[in-house]
Amino acid sequence: MAASSSRDVTKLLLEWSAGESDALDKLTPLVYRELYRIARNCMAKERPNHTLQASALINEAYLKLVDSSRVRWESRAHFFAVSAQLMRRVLVDLARRRHSHKRGDGAANVSFDENVVIGQDEDRPDLVALDEALRSLAAMDARKGQIVELRFFAGLSVQETAAVLRISEITVQRDWKIARVWLRRELKKESHGA
Repeated sequence: MAASSSRDVTKLLLEWSAGESDALDKLTPLVYRELYRIARNCMAKERPNHTLQASALINEAYLKLVDSSRVRWESRAHFFAVSAQLMRRVLVDLARRRHSHKRGDGAANVSFDENVVIGQDEDRPDLVALDEALRSLAAMDARKGQIVELRFFAGLSVQETAAVLRISEITVQRDWKIARVWLRRELKKESHGA
């Protein structure tokens, strides 16, 4: 997204937060492409035959975003981070409803970076297990939980994550590494019934 578009998005988010309803109409075409990228990133972590498409995921999350008039948007990155979090919640809720009777059917091929895939085939952790592990991580260390959400679900870069959280890039890299190790261990325990 160009710098001027980024400034436009931030300006419109602030106007929307201030109650200017027409700001949302102007904002929508500016953010749709990035929302679609985030949705595709979320869907790529789902099983291949998932019934929900990226565009439907955007629609579900967008309805929740529009309804979130209490949010005081700080920036474009903040908006996309919240969007990714809402998309994750939509997917987790769907997995919980669909598989409430049988744990493990909502398996997601979970990769916390390009080189490491956690679990494969029948050992893949499900989205509900990932959500529970992420909630546990966030309860122990909120910043690490936020970093996982921003990097893994929103697909933000180290630089963007550092900007959203107002911390150094080195801190993001260190916490991301620790969080990935911790989550892998938790998901492995979960898949082995520990």
